[in-house]
Amino acid sequence: MRWEQGRATFEGMLGRGEIEKVAASRPQAEELLAQAGKHLATARLAMESDPIGAYQLLYDAARKALCAVLENQGLRASSRGGHIVVYEAVSAQLDPPLSRSLRPFDRMRRRRNEAEYPRLGSP
Repeated sequence: MRWEQGRATFEGMLGRGEIEKVAASRPQAEELLAQAGKHLATARLAMESDPIGAYQLLYDAARKALCAVLENQGLRASSRGGHIVVYEAVSAQLDPPLSRSLRPFDRMRRRRNEAEYPRLGSP
């Protein structure tokens, strides 16, 4: 599979082992989207009682939706690449035209990390 927009970014990620080629799977992509939908529904229910947990579910829903884009193309982030690579890989292809839709994910990722791995002495 060839990508025109973001090709250099993808080739670099592949070369560094941040993403890997897998068999493209529409069913797996659809399963990730279904999981994302369940996470959103659960996050809505937990907003009042567990806002940090709800935010983490919201973030996971967004991450799985982006992973679905890659899965459908036969790509997957490796453990070396982590969550940031999912964002960078999808952004390389789709920013533009989806800049406004994609940018909040990086903010969500940073906030989720702050909640998940708090620094001592910070709220």
